[in-house]
Amino acid sequence: MDYTKLMDFSGKTVFVSGSSRGIGEAIVRAFAANGADVIVSSRDQEACEKVASSIRSDGGKATAKACHAGKMEDIAAVFDWIKDEYGKLDVLVNCGGTNPFYGLIGETPEGAFDKTIEVNLKGPFYLSSKAVEMMKTAGGGSIVNVASINGITPGNMQGIYSMTKSAMINMTQAFAKEYGHDGIRVNAICPGLVDTKMTAVFTSNEDMLSKFTNSFPIPRAGKPEDMVGGVLYLASDAAAFTTGTTLVMDGGVTA
Repeated sequence: MDYTKLMDFSGKTVFVSGSSRGIGEAIVRAFAANGADVIVSSRDQEACEKVASSIRSDGGKATAKACHAGKMEDIAAVFDWIKDEYGKLDVLVNCGGTNPFYGLIGETPEGAFDKTIEVNLKGPFYLSSKAVEMMKTAGGGSIVNVASINGITPGNMQGIYSMTKSAMINMTQAFAKEYGHDGIRVNAICPGLVDTKMTAVFTSNEDMLSKFTNSFPIPRAGKPEDMVGGVLYLASDAAAFTTGTTLVMDGGVTA
């Protein structure tokens, strides 16, 4: 085995949903830096193109392709486009997520419930379903889901978000069990508190943030860049015997 090539994604096509900002942007940039031909995707074509253009300026290979992961027609269209443009998909990373409601779980508005299910669960499910179809034909591939430690223990006042992330962990295991014989590996990471736009309600207030982080074994909020190593590992040949697992990346919070 050539150990120097374990994290080399040269010649690989990688689609990262929710990659126009935050954790997804860091992930797609890391794949590109390691040789992958990346597809930057979110609902906003302009934001995707901004990231893709920046990657190309740095010498990487990147294309922007908008896709609303909650709309079946968008998912079908993007996979038709991937087939026509690349002929294959080696890696799918499901990173799109939302958390529109903070409050008592029993007071969750129906609109917030539906949106959270659509973005956090329905989208990744159907993106994965389309991906395994394409990967089976090609002889294999890898899917990495970005879940959350809230999927292990529900976050306070974040009930519906936590429910979707718990379901994503179970979905990861189900896909891994059912498609392993097709050469498809499916894993997940579980970030803890990471400083992104979605978590700004916590991270933008230093007093509130310190109440959380002072008790962490690694006493700070994570950065999007802290998440990329786990995703690249799980997608790479270095994890060839790893499937159906969740990698907790939370600064030791759940310890």
